[in-house]
Amino acid sequence: MTRLSHRMPARLSRRLALCALAAASFAGGAAHAQDALDAIQKSKTVKIAIPTDFPPYGFVGTDLQPQGLDVDMARLIASKLGARVELVPVTSANRVPYLQTRKADLVISTLGKNPEREKVIDFTAAYSPFFQAVFAAKTLPVKSFADLAGKTVGVTRGAIEDQELSKLAPAGADIKRFEDNNATVAAFVAGQTQVIATGASVAGNLMAKNPQLNTEYKLLLKDSPNFVGVAKGEDALRTKVNEIIAEAKKSGDLDRLANRWLGRPAGDLPQ
Repeated sequence: MTRLSHRMPARLSRRLALCALAAASFAGGAAHAQDALDAIQKSKTVKIAIPTDFPPYGFVGTDLQPQGLDVDMARLIASKLGARVELVPVTSANRVPYLQTRKADLVISTLGKNPEREKVIDFTAAYSPFFQAVFAAKTLPVKSFADLAGKTVGVTRGAIEDQELSKLAPAGADIKRFEDNNATVAAFVAGQTQVIATGASVAGNLMAKNPQLNTEYKLLLKDSPNFVGVAKGEDALRTKVNEIIAEAKKSGDLDRLANRWLGRPAGDLPQ
């Protein structure tokens, strides 16, 4: 009886200590998951990942400074947050990992939303239009995805057009994946690939700079508006950015940005 009465409080004490530790860990994790907006407001700095190889969304101008629709959107959001923007150059392959590892607070880099990405990051409302397609020379007969059999197709590794092309291309297509958009375009221009799967903006830039190739639109891969990427659990920051996007849509700022860089208004975009 005496031994039992001594053991019970010890066990109870250990259980209470473990419960307290678990509660503290949970509280700490919850606080960490929601601290991005607080950190931005305190430091007056927001790190935003942007592309620098994807005109007109993000590229390096003649003054060696980043410019483009995504860069302007990053600056707009930073100004509405009352923060200085720190632009973080990323590629299609590393933009999501940069967000997951907190190297960036937000990703504004022609980011399409899909179920796979939604498992690892969160998204705001859409802020600009975008679509992916297959392009090739006018003389190359491509009227369906089946026609890609036996042809070399260049695409940027990890980009949404890579994912869509993998679903739609026939087994006989020779898909060559490159690490960034510059390499994908360069391979097509050099004749290393017969077909290029990319965004309409990249193709438009390619066609403007290389009219001798007689490149044209062939097949639609996917309509995919651009969204701002936010780390999982950062609901306060996501809500704040959604408010900024809604205000920019109402004021006409989204249409002005799209008209400036894409030659068309943003139009109706998904929430």
